[in-house]
Amino acid sequence: MSLDITFLGTGSAYPSPARGASALVLRREGQCWLFDCGEGTQTQLMRSHLRAARITKIFITHLHGDHFFGLPGLLCTLSLQSNADPNKPPVDIYGPLGLRSFLWRSLELSHSQLLFPYTVHELVPTPDQCPAEEFKDFSGLDRDEATRQGPPGRVLHLDPGEDSYLLVEDEQLVVRAFRLFHRIPSFGFVLEEKPRPGRLNVQKLKDLGVQPGPLYGKLKSGTAVVLENGATISPADVLEAPIPGRKICVLGDCSGAPGAGAARLCHEADVLVHEATLDDTQQDKAREHGHSTPAMASEFAQLCGAKKLVLTHFSQRYKPAGQGGQGDADVTLLKRQAESALRGQEVTLAEDFMTIEIPLKK
Repeated sequence: MSLDITFLGTGSAYPSPARGASALVLRREGQCWLFDCGEGTQTQLMRSHLRAARITKIFITHLHGDHFFGLPGLLCTLSLQSNADPNKPPVDIYGPLGLRSFLWRSLELSHSQLLFPYTVHELVPTPDQCPAEEFKDFSGLDRDEATRQGPPGRVLHLDPGEDSYLLVEDEQLVVRAFRLFHRIPSFGFVLEEKPRPGRLNVQKLKDLGVQPGPLYGKLKSGTAVVLENGATISPADVLEAPIPGRKICVLGDCSGAPGAGAARLCHEADVLVHEATLDDTQQDKAREHGHSTPAMASEFAQLCGAKKLVLTHFSQRYKPAGQGGQGDADVTLLKRQAESALRGQEVTLAEDFMTIEIPLKK
């Protein structure tokens, strides 16, 4: 089962000729989930190998423009490329409180009518996710417009016991959001596959008198079987240990997390995508603006035992490797600083259109 992530924009603040604004796509079995949608994301999609029409879910980390100003335009372009289909399931959009009103007002004011439905599920932030003077309560923002916007999505509150928000869960995976500290409320998202059944112990089955056939499939799927002699064999008797699923963590802008939930949810992540807007010599400035440096990102990677750290959301002052002029800061400085903090563990610098594959665990 394929699983990969493709970066569409790795710059902070605004899109530039060298880097797009924040956006990445997680692709699983052909289905695309978009994380953030900065200005120009639809153009980046057109330049990539991805198909925008396959986007079924969108996750917005926070409501700063460089992370979601591209969303109305993307939805309108997808509509122009679609055929009206009343049976098409809605595109699910997850993001902080206020996102539903923003989208509705943008589409209403521009007289944009989408040929497909969409549903916005809003995460209710807590006041400790940003400086007190920056926190705003948007809970009543679209109260008078609810009937005109159609069926509302869910309003998701923090589960205190889990210190997270449950967004998606099915037989194969679960997606949760967790709180981050930034200038405004920001979130991280973790996608974790559920464990797959272990391999069948074929020799043990033969010793029990079970020959290859349909019974193997039932046991593999977790169903006990009864043999002709009346003996019952349960899956636990003949299955090896379950195979862990893969875990991907994508963090929005942050200079830390308000609670312990982030580190717990990201424990042993196969890939941790973390911002590193400024280099370590700018740590005071980074914290002042709610951002991270390579050392700060590495500290969180160590805390949760991430297997692969990928840095992104670079200030435009750091030129892509080999593209800067004399005296320009080079983005590879951030890589060296992160690897130094991780004592040599390899760190990946995200680049626009870079794809990282996450193989199945054996």
